[in-house]
Amino acid sequence: MSGTLPNQIDVLARVADVIASRQGGDPDKSYVARLFHKGTDTILKKVGEEATETVLAAKDLAAAPASAEARQALVGELADLWFHSMVAMAHLGLRPEDVVAELARREGLSGLEEFARRGQGAPKPAA
Repeated sequence: MSGTLPNQIDVLARVADVIASRQGGDPDKSYVARLFHKGTDTILKKVGEEATETVLAAKDLAAAPASAEARQALVGELADLWFHSMVAMAHLGLRPEDVVAELARREGLSGLEEFARRGQGAPKPAA
């Protein structure tokens, strides 16, 4: 899989370029331009909706792990979440490369070390 990763990162960069090109576009002709036109609250609400739909699809797949339909539904919801997150990022002046750089910075750190570095301490155990 790692052999295909650069191409996948290129896809994110191309999608980010298309999203950026829609800023200031005609909201009657472009869904993304409409999101930008409506502003931060609408964009973030959409991210929240997609996150919820992702959680629900993940629960469906967890309940039926052999279901190709449930697997594809989760992949579709994750794609929607990533896309709308990228719209939010563009609206706020960020690009996928910023997130990839942060993931690279964290690579090799344990989750507990990362929480401590951010001053949050260790995550609380599940109840």
